[in-house]
Amino acid sequence: MSSAPHAPQTPAVPAVSSIAPGSRPRQPSLAQLRAFAAVAEHLHFRDAATALGMSQPALSGAVSALEDILDVQLLERTTRKVLLSPAGERLAARARTVLDAVAALMEEADAARAPFTGVLRLGVIPTVAPYLLPTVLRLVHDSYPDLDLQVHEEQTSSLLDGLTQGRLDLLLLAVPLGAPGVSEIPLFDEDFVLVTPRDHWLAERGDIPREALRELELLLLDEGHCLRDQALDICREAGRTTGAAVTTSAAGLSTLVQLVGGGMGVTLLPRTALRVETERNEQLATGHFADPVPSRRIALAMRTGAARQGEFEQFAAALRTAMRKLPVRIVNG
Repeated sequence: MSSAPHAPQTPAVPAVSSIAPGSRPRQPSLAQLRAFAAVAEHLHFRDAATALGMSQPALSGAVSALEDILDVQLLERTTRKVLLSPAGERLAARARTVLDAVAALMEEADAARAPFTGVLRLGVIPTVAPYLLPTVLRLVHDSYPDLDLQVHEEQTSSLLDGLTQGRLDLLLLAVPLGAPGVSEIPLFDEDFVLVTPRDHWLAERGDIPREALRELELLLLDEGHCLRDQALDICREAGRTTGAAVTTSAAGLSTLVQLVGGGMGVTLLPRTALRVETERNEQLATGHFADPVPSRRIALAMRTGAARQGEFEQFAAALRTAMRKLPVRIVNG
């Protein structure tokens, strides 16, 4: 008995492969990207860990984990220093872009909430902070009780870095800045006053010509203070030559006026600083310039297109009203 012929077999079709959820490539975490960006900036594990407020082993582990996820060596480690690999240099810029985008996302979320709530990180220059902060703090306390104001006193260059990098939200400082991506909201102009020893020939005069600055022994703040640069600009406009004696003697205005009281020279002070710095020193006198009086402009500065721009403009308007009692000329925005 013959058996029935076998049906031809159909070639097997390979099954469609699927990737199990657990086998998918992992994504870098924000903590790992922040760790790598900090090391790329400081090129030093300890300094980077300090900047992030984390332990050095945790930082090193985060960077190593990122290298494993990306399957790329980001750093070249030696016993003495840390260098970015060629791939690390390229990816550091990408990491910063991602972190900036996340910061912008958080800023948008903050702006979606009611204005004048949450954290406001305000940067202030040293030649403004002691004289304007009492007014600023009183305004915030009385009008914006839900605003968590955090104040950072730094020099202009550091404040601008903090603003553009997202570490700070708003600046209170002298302008113009001429910084790309930064918008200014003017608050007021204030005159400069000449501070002299009590027996100086210009003491208490109200009509001092700018030309008098040409030969005076002028005391200035250290390098890096915008007030030093403004004073030098005023002197140059008055025709002061580079050969005229200029002594850099102080890191702050309080020390500067003490040196003036000791007979070491004269200095320029903004009017908002005059009462605080000279009121209790009987060895000091003041003199006022004839028109046009040298002055500086104080403003708020923010990132151009900031999510909280409307809020910051309202804050500026409230500040102008609060500062009308100061010896300044309010500038309407």
